[in-house]
Amino acid sequence: MKNVVLIGFMGTGKSSCGKAAAQQLGYRFVDLDKEIEDKYGMTIPEMFRKYGEAYFREREKEMVRYWAAQKNTVISTGGGTVKDAENVAMLKANGKIVCLTADVDTLLARTERQGKRPVLDARAAELGGDRRKAIQSLIDERQPMYDQADCTVDTGELSPLQVAVKLAEYIRKF
Repeated sequence: MKNVVLIGFMGTGKSSCGKAAAQQLGYRFVDLDKEIEDKYGMTIPEMFRKYGEAYFREREKEMVRYWAAQKNTVISTGGGTVKDAENVAMLKANGKIVCLTADVDTLLARTERQGKRPVLDARAAELGGDRRKAIQSLIDERQPMYDQADCTVDTGELSPLQVAVKLAEYIRKF
């Protein structure tokens, strides 16, 4: 069976919904960001501070390469994983890509803690601390990449279990 690859903006529920979907499907679940943190012994914000975004993106590509080749896995990607066309190609080769979405207000509430979201924190700083504008700016920038998904699910009004059921129904069609 193909993998289920969850993409989308930070805070859309890729991890929580992904775990529930894996359980529904009898697949294993992997969070690429957590895998990177475990392998390199530091958090992603630490990695950004110490080595920069380019270093992180290379580590991310390594994880994508490994996990995209697996089977029966629900893969939760980082919010910017799809910025790299090679990542998208690897993920599509052996998986169905599902984009999780939510409205800006929902995302603002879900990502309110600073310090855990280096890309969002940096964009907000560029915009005078306005996280709402930062979220919208990043979504607008990434939308063409999110549009590459095979399917889109709005998680704003759904529980992780409800999203998981939708994902499982979609995947079972294949």
